[in-house]
Amino acid sequence: MPVKRIIEDPGCQQLVGYRTEIDARTGACRVSLELAPQHLNRNGLLHGGIVATLMDVVCGNTASQHFDALAHPPVVTVSLNLSYVTAARRGRVEATAKATGGGASLAYVAGELVDNGGHVLATASGVFKRIRG
Repeated sequence: MPVKRIIEDPGCQQLVGYRTEIDARTGACRVSLELAPQHLNRNGLLHGGIVATLMDVVCGNTASQHFDALAHPPVVTVSLNLSYVTAARRGRVEATAKATGGGASLAYVAGELVDNGGHVLATASGVFKRIRG
């Protein structure tokens, strides 16, 4: 079994250009994005909607791994709370998350977005529901 699994979803991932990688051993998910002009707002800063997208993706994939690391079941976002800490203008950003609890159908996840210098750009907490059949 490969150590890292790359998730390649059509749609939003292709439009925005982020990369989703899952460590098959630990279930840890990482979402990264090389910032380009289309990711910035009119002030030249990383757009808050892009931040929200990255955090939703990393937290959702982490929740999925929490339920079943091999099957990677689908989930939907029940709630996602963001705190914007500081802004980025260029370089690479990376989101990571950790499941903090849950049961058979709900997972609670905390996430963080950092720049290539390790500075925290945003934090998130979310609730995700497993979708069955």
